[in-house]
Amino acid sequence: MGSPKTSFSTPFAASAANTFPSELRVDDKVTAMAHESIYDTVLTILKGVPAGRVLDVPAGEGALALRLVNAGFDVRCCDLYPEIFRLKDVEIRRGNLEGRLDYEDGSFDSIVCVEGLEHVDNPQNAIREFARLLRRGGHVIVSVPNILNVEERMKWLLHGYTSHFKPLSVEHLAKARATFGDRLEITLHINPIGYSELRYTLEKHGFGIVKLYRDKPKSHAWLYWPIVVFIRCLGLLNPAQKRRERWANELQSDEVLMGGNTLIVHAVRH
Repeated sequence: MGSPKTSFSTPFAASAANTFPSELRVDDKVTAMAHESIYDTVLTILKGVPAGRVLDVPAGEGALALRLVNAGFDVRCCDLYPEIFRLKDVEIRRGNLEGRLDYEDGSFDSIVCVEGLEHVDNPQNAIREFARLLRRGGHVIVSVPNILNVEERMKWLLHGYTSHFKPLSVEHLAKARATFGDRLEITLHINPIGYSELRYTLEKHGFGIVKLYRDKPKSHAWLYWPIVVFIRCLGLLNPAQKRRERWANELQSDEVLMGGNTLIVHAVRH
């Protein structure tokens, strides 16, 4: 379990421009920006790694941070819109995943990024920042919509888009603005990231993947079993070296091919 919540140390001294004292906000109903099963998985992973300081980015209203604090973790939060953060007594800073986050190098032992990378133009910059902010041996947990599960592959084949990355038409954008105003980054999924792209980016910036997780199995996944068996049998026709080079075992794993709506990746910084 994470270390007990402590006072903020010197590297986290509040700056007037970027730190928002959350004690000014109410802590009533906090809206989750992701499915509860994702938060459950994140909490399980963090309980299995050495205790330390955790960064939750983007933090949203604080639903995940609330769980982490209640579990005893020492949590800092960051979001593009810190004004929507609703937790008391938890530091929240303004930060853009496409820029430099307002923390010193090696400030954290773990970083959690749930519902973040698919919302930005440049997820590679976010992973680069995570590498900068983590101490060596630190852990990162990221989640992305699983665009490579068998159901999403079929939807892409039939419709030309997946469930989480529908065309951003003028009509769709108008509806989003009616609900979120100018804060479109909260709702728009603009960057589909598959397992291969995510793994490449993590490894490029010094991470090694520890394990893959899915949020939860789809209840009607059995309908796709004939297609899954065909894909896996077809893959077995390739030589072992080619399968290793193309990450075939991972791409055809239950977590990816038979995964739920979300792929969760746990990696460690070398």
